[in-house]
Amino acid sequence: MGVDGKDEESVTQLPVKSRLRYNSPLVQVTLIGLVCFCCPGMYGALAGMGGGGQVDHTIANNANTALYATFAIFGILGGGIYNVLGPHLTLAASCSTYVLYAGSFLYYNHHKHQTFVIVAGTLLGVGAGLLWAAEGAIMTSYPPPNRKGTYIALFWSIFNMGGVIGGLIPFILNYHRTEAVSVNDATYIGFMCFMTAGTLLSISILPPFKVIREDGTRCTNIKYSSAFTEAREILKLFLNWKMLLIVPAAWASNFFYTYQFNNVNALLFNLRTRGLTNIFYWGAQMLGSVVIGYIMDFSFKSRRIRGFVGIAVVALISTGIWAGGLAKQLTYSLSELPQPLDFKDSGKTFAGPFVLYFSYGLLDAMFQSMVYWVIGALADDSETLSRYSGFCKGVMSAGAAVAWQVDTHRVRLLSQLIVNWSLITVSYPFLMLLVMLAVKDENKTKEETPKDVSLPPTDETSIAK
Repeated sequence: MGVDGKDEESVTQLPVKSRLRYNSPLVQVTLIGLVCFCCPGMYGALAGMGGGGQVDHTIANNANTALYATFAIFGILGGGIYNVLGPHLTLAASCSTYVLYAGSFLYYNHHKHQTFVIVAGTLLGVGAGLLWAAEGAIMTSYPPPNRKGTYIALFWSIFNMGGVIGGLIPFILNYHRTEAVSVNDATYIGFMCFMTAGTLLSISILPPFKVIREDGTRCTNIKYSSAFTEAREILKLFLNWKMLLIVPAAWASNFFYTYQFNNVNALLFNLRTRGLTNIFYWGAQMLGSVVIGYIMDFSFKSRRIRGFVGIAVVALISTGIWAGGLAKQLTYSLSELPQPLDFKDSGKTFAGPFVLYFSYGLLDAMFQSMVYWVIGALADDSETLSRYSGFCKGVMSAGAAVAWQVDTHRVRLLSQLIVNWSLITVSYPFLMLLVMLAVKDENKTKEETPKDVSLPPTDETSIAK
């Protein structure tokens, strides 16, 4: 509820013509995409090398366990903190923790002390929880209801371009280092420069009550909430049947990263080639987000049918990709490690593992974009969706924390693959049920035409602020 007692979604302002206004959903979603390009995108490239770019994966596994353990807590709390502090403080504080994390590996290159890296991972978990709760609220509540898949695809493409550019950094800076060594200092410094830029860019994100859609409606009228209100609403999420149905998908969606980064990319390819394969892994995510975004927004007139079709398509593709992963996994194990491949090896030798890793990236984007679309279809206001997104990210991170320790304890690679495949497969029926029970169809008039409720006259200058 707003300060005037009205729900902002029911309030209409004068239609606004341009999509490229600074306070338009398109520009704001683009900006949050660029922030994530610089921070989580670069983190993804760093993690995607396996072991954070270190020969010994133990340090990165322990740091990531600490990271995702605190991420799980602050992911759930993040939506409430965002509603209280707003985007500027939340995003600037959270982005700065990414810089510290990359810097801790630079420190480890010289001193080989785990403590600083683990502490930095713990702090990054706090920052990541806040950032992704804010990002989820922006990405799911700012767009018009009938174009959420398109905006999610736009965000996901910009965000994952960070992984593409991030993959170039270790590839170029370690091109002549084919032996099994850790990445050089310049690699970590490069990541830190991008992360610092993302921290500064985060200040440009507007609070939701200042963002105006093309039809003249604001995204939400809530400026600030209270700590008591947020604590009460967050506790309610644990009994919310919608959130309980999304738990299996949330748990699965970050669980497979450990296996893919450490036991596919890091074991199948040598140091410089890992940077190259990462470029295509994150590039595949851009392609996957566009494909699923189109299906979720444009494939059928009925929003509910689009949800069913999108989930079915992802489930089918998922089955094929994990089956291919099983075929490859049967050829190596921790006791019989493969000879690391170089991108200059013969096409037949390199092509199969390369296509498999590319496909894992494609599936990741399709799956996570689909989950965000479902979350976005459950509500329209930023306040509610920030809590939903934070809860979802908290569960994702709890799963990831477990996965990093699974790898640390050297669980059989085949067992890891089977668990990952099973978790993601089990989640599809729950998502189908959630769409059936909670996603409602809206006719074109209701989706695209502002409700006939007026505000006091506002001039173009006040709208632009």
